[in-house]
Amino acid sequence: MTALREYAASRELLINLTLRELRSKYKKSVLGWTWSLLNPVASVAIYTVVFSVFLKIQAPRGNPSGLKSFVLFLLCGLVPWNFVSSSLSATLDSIVGNANLIKKVYFPRELLVASTVGSLLVTFCIELGVVAVILLFAGNMVLPWIPVALFLMVLLTAMLLGAGLILSVCNVYFRDVKHFINIAMQALFYSAPIVYPITVVPVQKTILGVDVPVLDIYRLNPLVRFIEGFRDVLYNLRMPSLSTLLYLTAWAAGSLLFGLWAFNKLEPRLAEEV
Repeated sequence: MTALREYAASRELLINLTLRELRSKYKKSVLGWTWSLLNPVASVAIYTVVFSVFLKIQAPRGNPSGLKSFVLFLLCGLVPWNFVSSSLSATLDSIVGNANLIKKVYFPRELLVASTVGSLLVTFCIELGVVAVILLFAGNMVLPWIPVALFLMVLLTAMLLGAGLILSVCNVYFRDVKHFINIAMQALFYSAPIVYPITVVPVQKTILGVDVPVLDIYRLNPLVRFIEGFRDVLYNLRMPSLSTLLYLTAWAAGSLLFGLWAFNKLEPRLAEEV
């Protein structure tokens, strides 16, 4: 309760730190916030050529939307992934990069991580808004599903905030974390159905004479469920299953609580270590 009161008293500082992150993101950039639109568009163009032209992967038809477009199928998974990738990478340096501020004055250090995720959340909202407009032009009436998409955004933000708290404080004590995450991000990208439909994952596979439920194990990855959830509401125009929503809620709450606990355990010596 003391920590919650401290966070509430520091809400103006959180807003100012978030605004600082937003202003510095495209500082001295000619195109500025236009890059928030160009980055996902460029990624979609590249992956579309690779996966739909060379590898000839067909997008599944939306059920019940009837939409069949690999570009839009890819966009619905790539935009959430960009938020995940940017958040995990940026929060790594959120403590180390503010060493001077930490040494000068006391404030809840968690706000540095929260402001980093918050600034990226603004970009995520802009990109998701662009996706919604494109889907509307394509004939997909996504407007009734926007509240569900916002709920998924809240859960994803909570989970990434928890992960960011852990990564940021661990990176202070062990600088190898940053290099490990750079490698892990590549594996994480292909561990979810971002550039391929989940139908390519076999239901089960015989390994060394044992039937392994590959699909069930694969869907334990919360990122898989998040990508499925965003595709359900944006591409398929349907409600994600209750089990998916409950699973993601549990992951979001667990990640945030564990992140706060781990951060508070390792925080006392931050000023000395940074």
